[in-house]
Amino acid sequence: MLEVINDFLSGKVLIVLIVGLGSYFTIRSRFVQFRHFFHMFAVFRDSLRSSSGQLSSFQALMLSLAGRVGAGNIAGVGIAVTMGGPGAVFWMWVTALVGMASSFFECSLGQLYKRCDSEGQYRGGPSYYIQHGLGKRWLGMVMAVLLLVTFGFAFNGLQSHAVTDSLNAAFGIDPLKTGIALAALLGLVFIGGIKRIAAIADLLVPVKTLVYIAVTLYVIVLQFDQVPAMLETIVKSAFGLDPVFGGLIGSAIVMGVKRGVFANEAGLGSAPNVAAVAQVEHPVAQGVVQAFSVFLDTFVICTCTALLILLSGFYTPGFEGNGIALTQNSLAAVVGDWGRIFISVALALFVFTSILYNYYLGENSLRFLIGESRKALIGYRALVLVLIMWGAVENLGTVFAFADITMTLLAFVNLIALAMLFKVGMRILRDYDGQRKAGIKTPVFDSSKFPDLDLDLKAWPKNPTAQAEAEAVVVGKPVTDAR
Repeated sequence: MLEVINDFLSGKVLIVLIVGLGSYFTIRSRFVQFRHFFHMFAVFRDSLRSSSGQLSSFQALMLSLAGRVGAGNIAGVGIAVTMGGPGAVFWMWVTALVGMASSFFECSLGQLYKRCDSEGQYRGGPSYYIQHGLGKRWLGMVMAVLLLVTFGFAFNGLQSHAVTDSLNAAFGIDPLKTGIALAALLGLVFIGGIKRIAAIADLLVPVKTLVYIAVTLYVIVLQFDQVPAMLETIVKSAFGLDPVFGGLIGSAIVMGVKRGVFANEAGLGSAPNVAAVAQVEHPVAQGVVQAFSVFLDTFVICTCTALLILLSGFYTPGFEGNGIALTQNSLAAVVGDWGRIFISVALALFVFTSILYNYYLGENSLRFLIGESRKALIGYRALVLVLIMWGAVENLGTVFAFADITMTLLAFVNLIALAMLFKVGMRILRDYDGQRKAGIKTPVFDSSKFPDLDLDLKAWPKNPTAQAEAEAVVVGKPVTDAR
């Protein structure tokens, strides 16, 4: 029954939602992800600056990439190619292209409607912009429950299973021992809260990403003469024009969209939870940064994995095996047996940071549902660690189907909310673009211009530029330096 429901929801509903509404956001915003593409790099550079007492935009980006860059970039791409052929990669690109617009708006709204908690830290996400933007707390609670179940529980079990299976295949390590070790390490990080999670993400995400890209690029460069032909195969297969993969066009679309969404999470409502914790001058700035993370995740990392598989010579139509084995054997076919070990180690790092991200999404949802309850938080942490150990040793076919269903429901609730709040998103985008057009290098959000919105004035004060100038005069700084 779960498989039937999953096939309908993720095979039909998810495609219409992600591609359809993502295309609508793209067109109505005048292709915001293209207009701001090069500006993304400038905002990313500026985001390296930290803010006292709060997480910087760069830290929020690293935390977001900790989740986006996970098992989906290795195992997910392998599954997509195995079941949908090379054409699935093209539909992953399409999903990411329109998903950049969806991610832009959901993360901008996550920033806009964020709240300052009792500890002085920012919190936000879909549940918050549904409650404060749409005035529907009950729907925000539904969203929080779906996030908690999908990311806090189901996806953590899947991630744990992926890494223990990989390490068992490469080194013969008992999955239970791996699960216990993984749970112990994660428990130490969980105790430190969002700041420790962000600090670990700051350290591991750039390292794991750059090293993985470097190794896959090495394989691609070795066979660079075959890349143009392989890209042509990917495009032809996507439309059933390649005779070898012509019968897989339906599977290519379905697997490309499903695994693309699993990899980059654009439109799911997960990224706004971490985008909201950053200290930025304008909500749109974080939306731009998060759109960049979708580009990096799919167009760079997933494409590297796909080309690694397709260029290796190991993959053949009708391959029977899981996505991890396909990626491991593809790298080993080019560089030798150490390739399997490398994929296992890379996957372990990817999974570790992804679980940290998933855990935080669950914690954020739990706080929205029941407030600041220390006992509930301790119970949640314990349950997550138990599920990680359980996922290490169990067959997760049923859990995977269940996670796909809840993921699709997440996308449904979040994208409908985005569509209803689209006018608000466009208002703040026009405010940002207007300031840039006026020559302001770093636009500043002034909540007094939006008196009709339910905003937290601790997060977004009125007349922030005037306040900054006044504070600069008090401390003896030139007024021109206030911004």
